Amino acid sequence: MYFVPRLISLLLFVHLAFSAPLGLNSTNAGAKYPKLIDVTTEELETGLESGLFTSVDLVNAYISRIQEVNSTLNVVTELNPDALSIAAQLDAERANGTTRGPLHGMPILIKGNIGTNDKMSTTAGSYALLGALLPTDSGIAAKLRAAGVIILGKTNLSQWANFRSNNSTNGWSAYGGQTFGAYIPQQDPSGSSSGSGVASSIGLALASLGTETSGSILSPSEVNNLVGIKPTVGLTSRALVVPISEHQDTVGPMARTVRDAAYLLQAIAGKDPDDNYTLAQPFDTPPEYVGSCNYSSLRGKRIGIPRNVIIADPSEAVVLAAFESAIQTIKRAGATIVDNTNITAFALDQYNNGNSSIIVLEADFVSDLPTNYLSKLATNPRNVNDLSDVRNFTQSFPLEDYPDRDTGVWDEALDLGFNNSSPEFWAAYQNNLRVAGPEGILGALTNNSLDALILPTDFSPGLPAFVGTPVVTVPMGFYPANTTIQRNRRGTLVEVGPNLPFGLSFIGPAWSETSLIGYAYAYEQRTMIRNQVQPYLVPKTEIGDVAQKSAVHMPISKSS
Repeated sequence: MYFVPRLISLLLFVHLAFSAPLGLNSTNAGAKYPKLIDVTTEELETGLESGLFTSVDLVNAYISRIQEVNSTLNVVTELNPDALSIAAQLDAERANGTTRGPLHGMPILIKGNIGTNDKMSTTAGSYALLGALLPTDSGIAAKLRAAGVIILGKTNLSQWANFRSNNSTNGWSAYGGQTFGAYIPQQDPSGSSSGSGVASSIGLALASLGTETSGSILSPSEVNNLVGIKPTVGLTSRALVVPISEHQDTVGPMARTVRDAAYLLQAIAGKDPDDNYTLAQPFDTPPEYVGSCNYSSLRGKRIGIPRNVIIADPSEAVVLAAFESAIQTIKRAGATIVDNTNITAFALDQYNNGNSSIIVLEADFVSDLPTNYLSKLATNPRNVNDLSDVRNFTQSFPLEDYPDRDTGVWDEALDLGFNNSSPEFWAAYQNNLRVAGPEGILGALTNNSLDALILPTDFSPGLPAFVGTPVVTVPMGFYPANTTIQRNRRGTLVEVGPNLPFGLSFIGPAWSETSLIGYAYAYEQRTMIRNQVQPYLVPKTEIGDVAQKSAVHMPISKSS
């Protein structure tokens, strides 16, 4: 029996005796099964269309893989008790000649702050939300279901999307424990979309969804050797996603290839009347993101480098050397590199030393948590109605690990004395727009007639976060095998070490996802960096081990 930590609903699976040893690329009448750590959307679609395997087979294979590693890596906090029945329904639709799209019948994992109206909890990693029910699916979950996606489960995250403590760790939540990456024991998975990053990196689902306010898709994608798309704020709905900031929050895909990320973005992009930011989209139907994956996308483009954003620290030497190599690859692909397209001195000072960015997040959180989420709950068993209630619960509930992990971020937010309807907020927000806009990355793009900017992903999230513009990160390299291990301040996680991945970011103006996806694809196809190093821990179960078999399942209950 498999226990995902602190689940309310669990599944008991009785697995069949396998006809082939675990991990073999089994064959059926000469057909070769794809390996799940590398499988693409199109390979799964081919297998499902041909009858080589079913969506029920996929669900069973992925849950077996989760079983194998979850006690070590702590990635998945919720399994969908209805996943098998949903898969069977989607298999029946396919058999009748109906498919809802290219992701029909494919299992995806979503971050634990994305709301679902089903038997899974949406906790944001906190016991304060355990047992709270939503009246409907989030806008994102509804789009996934409409596309035929199987929401397999929910992943652990840095608690409250890393917006509680000044002294916690990436990938830790009270509800889900500590998530680890799979490229070295005790790897820092980054955050806050920690579990989503690790899950996609080792094939616990086809791909996953994360959320980003500033770095929470890009950073865990980078360190888990993934492609991550941080969409323009308003391209994807945030309705019934546990919020931080309405001005910066966005939901996006984390996948092993650019093309797979584009497929998932295609499924979740679009307008939602429950999130008025999406109504500002300059198109009635989202563009064709998958079709943007063109090998020649970089040809004739002007790509800028804002060098003064990069901190030339000796600890970044490996990353910066790889970045220089990436620049040459982009040149050979036909792009013109425009170097030193820097942000202004004022913007750089404000970016490094100013406080407007944290003021915006704190004031937004004070407003958005009750207004956009807590007030919309159908049931609220902990009776938390605003940030003060959540803080009081957290400080008094032992499993929340307070005071060892403080509530410093919330303390500062409540001490502001104002929210995002106050004049003080507006001044800070306008400063953000100036710093990242005309004096920052948007100015660099416009003033130099650029198509995009590039940066090592370590340095890419902050300025685009201020103005809500898109970024795509793609694998760029790995630390050498002889790298000295560097741990976090608690000494519990490896932040730098042998074989740890890092990424390259493509940055553009609002609504430029089609272009950025094309540039990232052109770079990815020329380098295929992801394949150069494998994780130290990889599940052995493959789709060939369970194809055309059946599993007996039944729901059981266990109190937390």
